[in-house]
Amino acid sequence: MKRLLFALALLTATPLFAVQPDEVLPDPAMEARARDISQGLRCLVCRNENIDESNATLAKDLRLLVRERLVAGDTNDEVVDYVVDRYGEFVLLKPTMNGANKVLWIAGPVMLILALGIGITFIRRRGQESEIADLTDEEKTRLENLMQD
Repeated sequence: MKRLLFALALLTATPLFAVQPDEVLPDPAMEARARDISQGLRCLVCRNENIDESNATLAKDLRLLVRERLVAGDTNDEVVDYVVDRYGEFVLLKPTMNGANKVLWIAGPVMLILALGIGITFIRRRGQESEIADLTDEEKTRLENLMQD
């Protein structure tokens, strides 16, 4: 019986219930906007978990901040810009592709292409080096002398 209760407790303690009832806005449309924004914001305490699913105190503060900005009349983009200005671009689960981030977005494919080029060049050169060259008469006699000893 204890195991069943423990399993039931684990199932009900999922991050789906991270948003507390006292955080929910009375206007369903505005609450939907808040949830949509929260899905794109990273919890700064957790790893790759959005603030809507996180139980961390900072995530709760961010959820409340998003709702406060929406109630104040900000658009979704203004709310996200406000949070990014305050916490940096790390707070975005999907970072933008501008500024220094372009280097990070481009570095992966460039390194893959570079690695493939180096690998192909290495394999081709290795194949060329493995061809047996003809020995001169002097080298043949020296080789025969070495093999007889």
